[in-house]
Parts: sequence; structure tokens; C-alpha cells
Amino acid sequence: DVQLQASGGGLVQAGGSLSLSCVASGFTFNQYVMGWFRQAPGAEREFVAAINWNGGSTHYAASVKGRFTISRDNDKNTLDLQMNQLRPEDTAVYFCMSTVDGTPYFGQGTQVTVSS
Repeated sequence: DVQLQASGGGLVQAGGSLSLSCVASGFTFNQYVMGWFRQAPGAEREFVAAINWNGGSTHYAASVKGRFTISRDNDKNTLDLQMNQLRPEDTAVYFCMSTVDGTPYFGQGTQVTVSS
């Protein structure tokens, strides 16, 4: 079974930093694009960032570009998201995800709360 286990969330003041990590299992990690999504209270789930199979190509939502960095370690089957210059509007549950053989999978999510 595909499993995506995110961790690293917490409470931080505006302007601070957090690092999220996701451990993947149940599929050949180094063959798939990986991504981060987030969902704020009362809002739709939205795209944050994505990275291709070998880390050579990344893509970011306009709202996080220049502040967040996505990376992966194919030896450890892990996906990371370094979040800097955090803002209150970054408050959300963050999910790692991948589409494996046509099926989208989301991890259980980790809460990030940014206080003003």
C-alpha cells in the first residue's frame, strides 16, 4: 500500500521557519513526481510545490515562490519542504502527495500555524 507520512509541523511566529518532511513507502519513490499541498480552515486544498523524479525540476505556487524550497532524497524515500519567511496566511494542514499509477495519494497531513 502507498503510504505518505508527513511530519514537522508546529506553531511559529510570522517571519520564522519550519521544515516539513514526508516518508514514502509502498511504491518506487524515485520514479514519481512528488508534491506538497495545503488546506486552510474553510478553504479548498491548494497546490504548494512539486518536484520531478530526480529533483532536477521544481515548481511552486506564486504565493510561496522565493520563500519555500522543495527537495527529495531518493535514497531515503523522503520529501522535504523548507518554509522560510512564514506568514499567517501560510497557516494550514500540509499534505505530501503523489499520483501513483494514475491514483492520487495524500498523506495524513501536518498542521502548520503561523501567529502574527
